[in-house]
Amino acid sequence: MVTNAPSRRAPGLQDWSFDPHCPVRDVLDRIGDKWSTLILMTLADGPQRFSAVRRAVPDISKRMLTQTFRDLERDGLITRTVFPTKPPSVEYGLTSVGQTILEPLDALVRWADRYGSAIRGARAAFDEAT
Repeated sequence: MVTNAPSRRAPGLQDWSFDPHCPVRDVLDRIGDKWSTLILMTLADGPQRFSAVRRAVPDISKRMLTQTFRDLERDGLITRTVFPTKPPSVEYGLTSVGQTILEPLDALVRWADRYGSAIRGARAAFDEAT
């Protein structure tokens, strides 16, 4: 939710509230979860079957992968295509809206790669001091 109140945020950052009904917060709740981000980045290479995504994200459980697929489909970020084979095969892919999240996610992944060691170092120093 955009506000008109003066902001102390860095220039260029849009003002928004922390209201639970804020649309920005709603979207960040979905994208900010680690499984959604990893799955969306995996699907950036093109449509994939369930087992291929599970191999790409090996520490996710079948149950969590299924739930995350459902949530992303509900949000209109991925599609689920069922092929009439025996047994039926299912493929997941990004929608046009899902494609638009790749650029900001790529920037976040590059940032995490660049600063990950600094963050791990800060954690270690903090843990050592406490």
